[in-house]
This record gives sequence, structure tokens and C-alpha cells, in this order.
Amino acid sequence: MATTKWELDTTHSELGFKIKHLMITNVSGSFKKFEVNVETQKDDFSTAKIVARADMSSIYTNNEQRDAHLRNSDFFEVEKYPELVFQSTRVEKVDDETFHLYGDLTMKGVTKPVKLSVEYSGLTKDPWGGERVGFVVTGKIKRGDWGINFNGALETGGVMLGEEVKLNSEIQLVKVSTPVTA
Repeated sequence: MATTKWELDTTHSELGFKIKHLMITNVSGSFKKFEVNVETQKDDFSTAKIVARADMSSIYTNNEQRDAHLRNSDFFEVEKYPELVFQSTRVEKVDDETFHLYGDLTMKGVTKPVKLSVEYSGLTKDPWGGERVGFVVTGKIKRGDWGINFNGALETGGVMLGEEVKLNSEIQLVKVSTPVTA
């Protein structure tokens, strides 16, 4: 079967998240350094094997003090666990534009299964003759499942940080090799 390899276009991709703060608004963040590598059978993304890695020290929430706190032992322990890794286990095609992506997410030395929703945005030729494909990837995880439990009680009731983390990413991939028979 012919295999096609795809790599991330870092200039046109984002790996983001949101978490409830003080129970009234969301704080958004992203990882500035990450990579995604994909292999498909021909151009069939229902056959995709995906590995995504994020440099945990590149976490960015538009606040240096908060970013430094997220890197320490209250949250991600970046010196001990420098990388987040997602490895797909299967892709389920719902329709021509929608997939469910299943895989294992490793953070802080803990690996748990996750299910993500993927919206296929299309395949196109770029001005340089290359082929590109776009996806919107969303999902939800519970940070406590990975031992990220830092929080604080509010005097009005409730907690400082929500348990649920919403994942939201824009992914643009570039075809790096033409199909070859495996």
C-alpha cells in the first residue's frame, strides 16, 4: 500500500487550549513550539497515523508570570517532563468533513486515552506547487487525570481554575513525499 507523509506548517498552525478562570471567564494559551507528523495511505486521512509533540517550555498565555507558574511543579514540571506527546491509535470517519481521532496523550509522565473531534477543511495546491491540507481539532480533557491539580478555593464559593481544559487547534499539513509502496 502506498504511504504519504505530511508535516506541520508551523507558520499556519496553532496548538491551543482554554481553561475556566474564577468560574466566570476563560484563559487561553498555546504552545509556541510543536510538531505534527502524519502518515496516510495515499491521501486517505481515515488511515492516518499521527504523532504530535509540544515543547512544554513554550507554553504561552500572554502573561510571563503565569507562564512561569505553569512551568513549575504546581502544574507541568517542565524540567522533569519537557514534552507533551499525542500518538493516535485510530481514526473514525464520521462523514466527508468530520472524524473522531483517538489516541494516547502523555503529560507529566502520565499516559491516558483521549478522543478528539477533527473537522477536515480541505486539500489544496499552494502557489509553489505543493499540496496542503487543513484541519480544526477540538476536544476536552480533565487536567486532574494527568496529576495537574493545583487550585484555590474562592471566598465566594467555587474554585480558581476549572477542571476541564478545552483543546482547540488549527493544523495545516504539507505533503512531503509522494506515495511510495510500503
